[in-house]
Amino acid sequence: MEECLKSASISILVNGSPTNEFSLEKGVRQGDPLSPYLFIMVAEGLNLLIKRAIDVGLIKGVEVRNENILVSHLQYADDTIFFGEWSRRNACNVMKLLKCFEKLSGLKVNFLKSCMHGMGVNDDSI
Repeated sequence: MEECLKSASISILVNGSPTNEFSLEKGVRQGDPLSPYLFIMVAEGLNLLIKRAIDVGLIKGVEVRNENILVSHLQYADDTIFFGEWSRRNACNVMKLLKCFEKLSGLKVNFLKSCMHGMGVNDDSI
């Protein structure tokens, strides 16, 4: 992957004539065809991080009644929805997991655009 990012070079047209080729210095740009694949790889890392946190008991998802299915999160494009048992510990551990993801991936979670809702929980607790 690193070789794909570092080996790219481009040239530009000046008055209709190409310049000498030069290397890109800052990695992938917005609109780069490689970007979606890199994002999917990173999103899969978040998925595995969440599954591991559940396996070791750091966070608890929600069990769908009579189906024996545990739902902890849904991912779509660049959005993730967490589902879990309501407790301060569970909420704090999800926040810690997201901070860990930030450090590992370099992607920033915008907590100002994020929200938390509770079903059957009073607003003061949230």
